[in-house]
Amino acid sequence: MNPTQPDYKLIYNDILQTKFPEKAKECLPFLKKKTLSAIDILELNKKVFGRMDEKSFTTNQKYRSYKESDIIKILDYQKKNQFNNSELARHFKLSRNTVAKWRKIFLS
Repeated sequence: MNPTQPDYKLIYNDILQTKFPEKAKECLPFLKKKTLSAIDILELNKKVFGRMDEKSFTTNQKYRSYKESDIIKILDYQKKNQFNNSELARHFKLSRNTVAKWRKIFLS
């Protein structure tokens, strides 16, 4: 694990044990993984906390960052499901311009 990256497994384990022990079973597959990708973290967050209100979502959206390996997985998902850039952006709640930029950088 990168020393500058938070230990998401530990964080979510603590949250599940203290606040949401009833949700631990459904989150276990994510926590058993050796490393968590950004997509895994987003899914885990959705399972633990549910849907966010619009203001929280907008605030949190500003601070998302993706590693190169996560971007490649997202672009592979696009290819596998035959999504265009707009559909992929809506699915992962990204900007169409971000998807276009990633495609230009990583698929050119």
